[in-house]
Amino acid sequence: MDARRRLSVEERARPSAISRFLGYGAVAPVAILVVGAIVLEGALAALARQLAVLWGAAILVFLAGVRRGLSFRTPGGARAIQIATMTWYFAVGLAAALASLATTLPWLGPALTTLGFASLLVLDPAAARRAEAPLFFERLRPPQMGLASALYAVLLVDGVI
Repeated sequence: MDARRRLSVEERARPSAISRFLGYGAVAPVAILVVGAIVLEGALAALARQLAVLWGAAILVFLAGVRRGLSFRTPGGARAIQIATMTWYFAVGLAAALASLATTLPWLGPALTTLGFASLLVLDPAAARRAEAPLFFERLRPPQMGLASALYAVLLVDGVI
């Protein structure tokens, strides 16, 4: 096989079953931990809150890597918007992870994860429309990241009240 031969990639506009399973499966621990943060008390509630933020931070950093990986397939090289989006996801994820350690600002981690997932809700479908991300991101990301954003918003409100 000629290594210089161009490969073609076929994409589906609808997410596959495995994409839906993995996408929502990553959000399931958030739901469990947010419920734990609300119903548990004291140190266990604080631990659930911290783990929820750390999980979200890990997802944001992972998705930064996904976006960078996708940019390698861009004809002519990565676009500035792809690098900026990847950097944004990584920075928000890293900041959220660090904020999860801040006991004096318990609202900061949930605020950053809410912001990060709300960004995914808006930026990934736009990237799909520009052919910078899989086409199915346009359909998968709004409900998936809408759910994650709402869960982190609940965690934020619960921590502020």
